[in-house]
Amino acid sequence: MRFAGRGFRGHDPAWSFSPLSGGGAALTGGRFNRKGEPTLYLALDVMTAIAECTQGFSHRLQPLTMCEYDVDCDDIADLCDDAGLAAHGVTRDELACGWLTDLRAGRQAPSWLVADRLRKAGHNGILVPSFVPGATARDVNLVLWRWGPDLPHRVMVYDPTDRLPKDQRSWS
Repeated sequence: MRFAGRGFRGHDPAWSFSPLSGGGAALTGGRFNRKGEPTLYLALDVMTAIAECTQGFSHRLQPLTMCEYDVDCDDIADLCDDAGLAAHGVTRDELACGWLTDLRAGRQAPSWLVADRLRKAGHNGILVPSFVPGATARDVNLVLWRWGPDLPHRVMVYDPTDRLPKDQRSWS
């Protein structure tokens, strides 16, 4: 499917000069990427983005730089409902797995294997439900493995007045 719309993400202010890098996810790993794999995690709603940053408000809110993105990407697998899951041969349990436990134990998380299969099938990303505590069906994330400034995988940070810093020297 093609996804064209807005996404949101809260960034550590010290790294807000590179809101399109996917480097934070590559550094730590995530639900749908192993360490070393740049991945861009976006929420489709600003409150979902904040909930993701606080793990469903179970943690205190750290300082954030909130960014909005304009997204126009092809080849997105929609895994938000039973029909989408069935069409892509994915289960809810695979998506909702304890990926961090797997990471710490040195095991392959089922959600990483889903990402591997979908990338191999030509998908550039997925629409998935949020798994933060208290999430509802309205809380949806867009996870991208391939993106850039050009169609058919365009993602642009919305910064019309050039407020984002250009490099880390902004914080010295």
